[in-house]
Amino acid sequence: MDEVLLRRLTPSVLTVLVRRGADFAAAEDAVQDALVEALRVWEGDPPRDAKGWLVTVAWRKFLDATRADVSRRRREGRVEEEPTPGPAPATDDTLQLYFLCAHPSLTPASAVALTLRAVGGLTTRQIAGAYLVPEATMAQRISRAKHTVSGVRLDRPGDVATVLRVLYLVFNEGYSGDVDLAAEAIRLTRQLADAVDHPEAAGLLALMLLHHARRAARTASDGSLVPLAEQDRGRWDTVLITEGIGILRTALARDRLGEFQAQAAIAALHADAPAAEETDWVQIVEWYDELARLTDSPVVRLNRAVAVGEADGPRAGLAALATLDASLPRYSAVAAYLHERDGDRATAARLYAEAAHKASNLAERDHLTRQAARLNAHRGH
Repeated sequence: MDEVLLRRLTPSVLTVLVRRGADFAAAEDAVQDALVEALRVWEGDPPRDAKGWLVTVAWRKFLDATRADVSRRRREGRVEEEPTPGPAPATDDTLQLYFLCAHPSLTPASAVALTLRAVGGLTTRQIAGAYLVPEATMAQRISRAKHTVSGVRLDRPGDVATVLRVLYLVFNEGYSGDVDLAAEAIRLTRQLADAVDHPEAAGLLALMLLHHARRAARTASDGSLVPLAEQDRGRWDTVLITEGIGILRTALARDRLGEFQAQAAIAALHADAPAAEETDWVQIVEWYDELARLTDSPVVRLNRAVAVGEADGPRAGLAALATLDASLPRYSAVAAYLHERDGDRATAARLYAEAAHKASNLAERDHLTRQAARLNAHRGH
């Protein structure tokens, strides 16, 4: 049984049902039932036209469910009769499904969950495991999202920028449970970049590839975080780096700069440096200036302060940091790093401990705690 094929076909089959008149929630249920049926019968006798088989079975299951539901009998006259089995349409409307799952009426968490279910073809159990929540909780979230978009038609152009933000949220979840969300986000973004003529789709794909290339070097054997400057660059995936930089160059050549392209350019400069001390920090600061102009994000300005500290010295970095709100996430960690670079170990140790207390995940908290302990031990000696 080719489960990869089933997952690839899921969004296009779902879109066929929606275009025939099924509401999203009922169509998605019917497609899931068809997938279960495929797992049962394909093992010994796989169909010649897999998509056509899934469309036929899913549509039949939708009609059966509609006829069995008394409250929906009035709608029965508005849906097509069961089609004769045969080849499915060659068109792929997956892009419209991306737009539907990233509908502005959904919360970011719901949009991510629905995208993984409807476009990614993941099961509710897999999505729940990836987000470390009970399956019943995730099922409720997906059910609410499906019903929210059930009345939305697939006849209007969607917002690519919204879809890209949803995919970036998926990517940043990384890996947990038995689903590699970073790899899944890359797969879906490749699909989107192939479907739309949009430099930011390419920019996001390049950014994902460049970050993913460093994944193996980000943690030590004991699970602790390894900062970028200390990573073994021999463990970086040069194939992904080469691909990411190539995609980025093509996108930048179109002269339609967006935030994902700018972030990818920063990641490319890190990836291109043979050693941490050879990083072109001056050019990274320039890209952060572009990114700040595009987004006006305080988080971007926080990261820019680090780059300024590397390019022009820690006191310049602290001066840039002083213009920002101290309540920003990671502010204390950045201040600690810059104070340590400036030789003020006592202040740095205090700020590392403060940052550890505020950290949002265990790995980051452990890393910052170790930094504080290291500096305190040095002062003791």
